[in-house]
Amino acid sequence: MRDALGSLTSRGRWLLGLGAAVVLVSVVLGQRDLMRVGLLLLLLPVLSLVMLARTRYQLSSARGLRPARVPVDSPSSAVVRLSNVSRIRTGLLLLEDHLPWQLGRPQRFVVDQLPAGTHRDITYQLQAPLRGRYDVGPLQVELADPFGLCRMRRRFTVTDSLTVVPAVRPLPRVPLVGEWSGLGDSTARSVAASGEDDVVPRQYRTGDELRRVHWKSTARVGDLMVRQEETPWRTRATVLLDTRAVAHRGDGPASSFEWAVTAAASVCCHLAQRGYALRLLDLDGNPLCGDTHVATDGLAPSQAEHAVLEALAVVDETGRPVPGLTDASVRESARDGLVVAVLGDLDPALTSAVATLRRGRATALALLADTGKWPGPHPSRTDTDRLRRNAAVLHGAGWRVAVCAPGDDLAAAWRALARGHGAAAGVLDTREQAAR
Repeated sequence: MRDALGSLTSRGRWLLGLGAAVVLVSVVLGQRDLMRVGLLLLLLPVLSLVMLARTRYQLSSARGLRPARVPVDSPSSAVVRLSNVSRIRTGLLLLEDHLPWQLGRPQRFVVDQLPAGTHRDITYQLQAPLRGRYDVGPLQVELADPFGLCRMRRRFTVTDSLTVVPAVRPLPRVPLVGEWSGLGDSTARSVAASGEDDVVPRQYRTGDELRRVHWKSTARVGDLMVRQEETPWRTRATVLLDTRAVAHRGDGPASSFEWAVTAAASVCCHLAQRGYALRLLDLDGNPLCGDTHVATDGLAPSQAEHAVLEALAVVDETGRPVPGLTDASVRESARDGLVVAVLGDLDPALTSAVATLRRGRATALALLADTGKWPGPHPSRTDTDRLRRNAAVLHGAGWRVAVCAPGDDLAAAWRALARGHGAAAGVLDTREQAAR
């Protein structure tokens, strides 16, 4: 009974209440004609409910997103197809396609009549200002009687996923000194004639194949060691993204964290197009893309870009106060070829840990966010001094550093880094090129 009353519209409830009142008055006054009118008013909502409950419409729905993966603030078209697979014509149908709040309000449509065996296509636009993965749907159909006295809802279960990836800024193709310091896995060289003892082992890294374990060295050293049996042919790069909530300021698309995600996406896509095998890590040393040592090894550039953007579409800030990068073993596993770090606000201990990631003559690049320029508490002199010290420590360890503020040109910062400028010069070049 409660479900039936819940299907009545406000018009149906008013009509039901009016009919009951008229019947009550007719009983008191002894007016039979008035009672007939009251009974008619009572029967109309009930008959409408029975008619809708006995409808034998058989409806099916399908939805397509074109495209199903878009950058931030880019449109996508949703096409909903409603088919009438029954043998009778439908009445008035009210459609509502559920959407998460990031994509706007639910989309509502009216379909007057749908003949038997036909379908109706409905198209609407989607646009999200925030990256993420969103479920579009399910579709809800409301059946209404001709008098508008009651409505019954039927909900489909099928949903579609729309992935909104971070925007990718084009970066200039510039030479990177030391870019061949990574290790490849393609052309196998022959083991020396004297046997495996001549093979130079290295420490095991997550994702290395167990068949490459060098057991003699493992027994001698006490740590798992693997053979280096291949010549370096494909360069590798490690991209670090600072996901700590305490390291960023601002909310929503205008936050420094969203800038960092955009910068990391741009760098990863740029390096993938240049043939690098990428690792995308947070400051805990955990992979953000895949679960292997080199997430994009063996993938074509387009596939590598797709994997990285899919991962960055759903990355979120973490609340861990002490990142794992302060541990020596985590730092050792994060060293591999070219290192690019996209960083927020750093404390002295973490700055020193990041600085030690560069070894030998390898190239290490850092994009350091000037978080005091983003919306939030007004930066103090201590914040400004800490930013300068962090840049100086990284620069002193051989890093190329560019400090970026909101609105700075990412391509100009990348160009300044590739030219080998120091921290202060990198900032100056970024500002000047952005002004031009």
